[in-house]
This record gives sequence, structure tokens and C-alpha cells, in this order.
Amino acid sequence: MGTKKVVHVVGTGTVGEPLIGLLAGMKEPLGIDEVTFHKRTPLLTDRAKVRHLMKRGARLAVDESARKGFQDIGIEPAFEHNEALRQASVVIDCTPSSVGLQNKTQFYEKYRETTLGFIAQGSEFGFGKMYAKGINDSALVPGQDQFIQVVSCNTHNLSVLVDLIALKDGGPENLIEGRFVCIRRANDISQDGSFVPSPQVGTHKDAQFGTHHARDAYHLFATLGYKLDLYSSAMKVNSQYMHTIWFNIRVRRPTTVESIRERFVSDERVAMTYKNTANVVFSFGRDHGLFGRILNQTVIVTQSLAMRGDKEIVGTCFTPQDGNSLLSSLAATLWFLYPDSYEQKLEPVRPYFFREI
Repeated sequence: MGTKKVVHVVGTGTVGEPLIGLLAGMKEPLGIDEVTFHKRTPLLTDRAKVRHLMKRGARLAVDESARKGFQDIGIEPAFEHNEALRQASVVIDCTPSSVGLQNKTQFYEKYRETTLGFIAQGSEFGFGKMYAKGINDSALVPGQDQFIQVVSCNTHNLSVLVDLIALKDGGPENLIEGRFVCIRRANDISQDGSFVPSPQVGTHKDAQFGTHHARDAYHLFATLGYKLDLYSSAMKVNSQYMHTIWFNIRVRRPTTVESIRERFVSDERVAMTYKNTANVVFSFGRDHGLFGRILNQTVIVTQSLAMRGDKEIVGTCFTPQDGNSLLSSLAATLWFLYPDSYEQKLEPVRPYFFREI
């Protein structure tokens, strides 16, 4: 492995595009020497996006079979994809669901000796150790955890709720159960497909956890040795703004709304809001966030917090698009590059952790 710190991003979609832009635009303060990215298909509709990422300083890698197609639309690639993989210190896979696992087998396993680490996104169950910034950093083992799966945006959200409401007030034994309803946006505003015309109810495919959100949170906390009682349901609504989560968390130690609220307010992973509609919270992120993203793990609607008795907490929160996944992808990247100082390396993005929205 060379001394040059090169980050290679595979995919230019909802997560890949802002991540490439963030890494390229802030590479100097983040301690990154070069950013490269892979795009599979030359499309006129994506030409402006690719050119803008290249203008920011990111260098394009393509499959050799696609090189002429990119040249035909006026884009000159800098690398063939395997060439970019060979020189990469860290590879971040941002491809659609299940493609990351295929890439691991087809490409990444071949470069284990020359690459510090590989990171995939939430849908790639089984890619590597699950990770969410601020939840299980202590579970990452330098030299051992070469493959990391950043959990989904909604899994980030429900995990930080469990962490702050239950675990911070007595450890894993304090949690009796966590129940969550993930009310998901139909698709991202950058996507044309998969929109739904009306609310669409999901199914409970996992007998123990319901949906993958609770399943992934369980495995995330399992990296710390915890076995938690978590269950989630999901549905889609005809919106492109933000996911919303309703939660019900039962604990063993008596607590109050005031103490829970104080815990939220004092933690940088949480943004509080008195806004109760997804569109205005989304708009705040668009106007004030990094690449329009809110990097907090969750946005709690303050007035929604309530107690049923003194051991059952309910409330509603918004999931910050994919901002929390972007932050964890960045944190994992810096952990591979600077395992002893990655927290300090995150300072340039901390202004985008909002305390109030």
C-alpha cells in the first residue's frame, strides 16, 4: 500500500453523487490526496453531473468497454476501473441493492492486499461489519475489519433512538423492547422510478424483526455484544421528502419526557425541531445543509415526545434523507485512513450537525 491516500467511489446515484462531491470538495481538510469515481454507463442525462464532479477535482474511472461511449459524449475518463481499484486506499460502494455484494466477489476480494478497506451501503446485508457513526465505533478493529456495511438511513435513526432513550440510561438491560413504524418516502427527488400513487403497506418478511430496519439495528448492536428486542414495520407514502419514524420504546428504569429531551438536546447526533411537516424540515436541509443534506442521525419533533406511565416513551421523528449514511460512510473512510485520529478529521463537517431545525 502506498502512502498516497486515494478514495474511490463506485456509483453516482443518490448516495454516491453527494459523497463524491463532498470528498472532492473537502479533500484537503479531510486529509485525502485524490478522489476517483466509477460510472458504468455513459448517458447524456448524466453528462452534466459527471462533468461537475470532475470540475470539483474527482477523476473518472470507467470500464474499458464503456470508454468510447464516454468519449462520444465529450467526457474523457482518467482511469480504467481496475486501474482505479488498484490504486485506491479505500473503496466506497454506492451501487444499487445487491450489486455491492456482487462487486465484493467479482472485484474487491482481489484487491484486499492493496486496499485498506471497503465500504458498502445499507442494502448490502452480509457485506461486512455493520456500522453507524456514534453507535458502534468501539467495535471496529483495525487490521481486522476490512469490509464495513454502513446501515440504512432509517436504521441509523431507530438505532440512535434506542441508544439515547434506553442504553444511555442503564445499558442494554434497560431496554425491554423497541417498536418502530417506518413511514418511508416513495423515492428520492433525484429518482424518476418507484413512486407510489397512494400509501403502500409493507410486509413483515422477517419473523423476528419484521422489516430489515430492526434486523439491521439488532446486528449493529450485536457488534457490541448486545441482544436487543427490536421490531419494525414499514410503509411507503406518496412523498419524495423525508422518511418519518414513529417509535415506542419501553424501558425498565423510570424516566421522564424532560430527561429524554435533555439527552436529545445535548447529543450532536440529534437535531430537534418544532416543525411537524417533512417538507419544511427537508427545505431547511436544502438551504443550510451540506449538499442539501442534514448529517444528524435523526430529527426529533419536540412536541411529539410523550410518556405512557414512566417507562414507555413514544414520539415521532424524521430521517435526514441519506445524510446520516453519508456521515457514516465518511467516518468509516477516515477510520481506515486515520484510525487513531478520524474523529478529529471529521471537524470540517461538524458545522453541518444541526442542534435545531
